[in-house]
Amino acid sequence: MQNSPRGTTLRDPMPIHPTLAGLVQLYPGASYRTDSATLGLALLAGPSREGQWVAAIGVDDFGAEAAAELGIDLSRTLLVPDPGGHWPEVTAALLDVTSVLLLRPPAQVDAHTASRISARLRKRSAALVVQGPWPQCEAYLSVERQQWQGVGHGEGHLRSRRLMLDVRRGSGPGRTTTLSLPGTPLEAAPLTAVARPILREVG
Repeated sequence: MQNSPRGTTLRDPMPIHPTLAGLVQLYPGASYRTDSATLGLALLAGPSREGQWVAAIGVDDFGAEAAAELGIDLSRTLLVPDPGGHWPEVTAALLDVTSVLLLRPPAQVDAHTASRISARLRKRSAALVVQGPWPQCEAYLSVERQQWQGVGHGEGHLRSRRLMLDVRRGSGPGRTTTLSLPGTPLEAAPLTAVARPILREVG
């Protein structure tokens, strides 16, 4: 396994999924919040598509098919669905071997634990995406409304989810936009689905 490429500084941006380009940028050493598992996976997808290792901790409903459709390489994805009370230690350990990590904490996060993990992020030049509350985040991505596309009157297949997304940085006003996942922005052609390799579960 390899962490983010050596020589990268804390302000060198990481790869981002095409749908989220221009809305949010991933930086090594930074934390991000979201209220959506789909957005969490989308934030993993950019680095994963570039061959970097990613992980998901506490996401017991991790959707492997949805992850693959977003472009996540499941052969380079580590999954710990139920870390229990040891989630801070598991998170710290996987930050040593991954570039970006999706975390769903099983309990309220105290300031001391968040500070320790943030220090580990900066040391390892990794990024953290948290589904749930987390202090001092680079950005907060929230789904305001959503609608599935592809189903007609009793027929058809779910192809994508149309989201109204609000992106906030600090205490400033949010930026609202509409996009479709999986896929690229609504006016562009959808992404080609990728192969679905075996997912690695650890722990």
